Amino acid sequence: MSQRKTTSDRNGGYTVPSGNQAANRETAQSLPDSKIRLLGDSLPPYVPAESAKGCTVYEAETPPTRLHVGDCRDVLSRLPEAGSVDLVFADPPFNWDVPYGEWSDGMPRQEYERFTYDWLDACIDVLSPTGSIWVNIPDDSAAEIVMHLKRRGMTMINWCIWHFRFGQNRNNSFILSKVHALYFARDPRKRTFNAEAIMEQSDRAAIYSDARTMAKENNKGLRVPMDVWYGQYWGRIQGNNKERRHEHHNQIPEAYLERIILSCSNEGDLVLDPFCGSGTTQTVARAWNRASIGCEYGADVAASAWQRITEVGMIRKGEALGRSTAIAARRGPRPTGNGNDRKNTGTEQEQPGLIDLS
Repeated sequence: MSQRKTTSDRNGGYTVPSGNQAANRETAQSLPDSKIRLLGDSLPPYVPAESAKGCTVYEAETPPTRLHVGDCRDVLSRLPEAGSVDLVFADPPFNWDVPYGEWSDGMPRQEYERFTYDWLDACIDVLSPTGSIWVNIPDDSAAEIVMHLKRRGMTMINWCIWHFRFGQNRNNSFILSKVHALYFARDPRKRTFNAEAIMEQSDRAAIYSDARTMAKENNKGLRVPMDVWYGQYWGRIQGNNKERRHEHHNQIPEAYLERIILSCSNEGDLVLDPFCGSGTTQTVARAWNRASIGCEYGADVAASAWQRITEVGMIRKGEALGRSTAIAARRGPRPTGNGNDRKNTGTEQEQPGLIDLS
């Protein structure tokens, strides 16, 4: 079926199909009553502890930043800010038997799913009416998380992929080179989405020298990022990366959280991370003037994360913004115009040829 030509969206452009989000809104309205059953449903829900007595809490101001040491299911059940969290980002344990400090990362599958639904429910319960949630998860649990969020009445906005070029070598299957970034909103029509804050150079400008990208009234030569994420500063955080925190496992790059926080929250908003880990979410939130709350199960892991959040800070603020992710050399002269009519962040990248995506 051909696309309908229009001049209302942009010069020479095409309309964007609306069927995807319309279908997702309908799903969010119908699935809560469908009685979908998943493996973890056979176990009873977690009962939160009645008291926070004895739990360590780190606090800082400007912007308000707080890190609780303890089980996120306990912390969120008594959170004073319940109903006012604007953005949740969760990178939970994958149940791959990774040594996350005091956390046991090798649950039976049934227990792991029950744990997953419990912490997801706790996050949903503290979201504001306009709030959004992102979940970073691998292949083996993505489908279950999507189905649970849908049956809770959340609307899927995007199913993104974080793609990295450095995976663990193997000869018995294809190398794992991605993680799913699941984006859901409580109300898709009222959610925050700041497109201009995360624009990147388009292939039309970086490769094809297409004059149409410079004919736009705003954001000439730029586009909203696509739903597969890669590029400079987007790779896995290895030992020689200056972002690396050596006391932590499976650290996410700052660029990943920067894109989510800038696009899905505003200055002064409240960001929540139920699995603080190395502290990337709160470090980036603090750098971009967002209030934040974190939870971390292990005391030693939390202490190291807090030192990063409050003393080290964000290493690459703004460095990943505005760049091209082109994977082919330029095919003609640069189109006329600036190619980036936003405030100059000093991050525009020359594209003489293929870029390093590691």
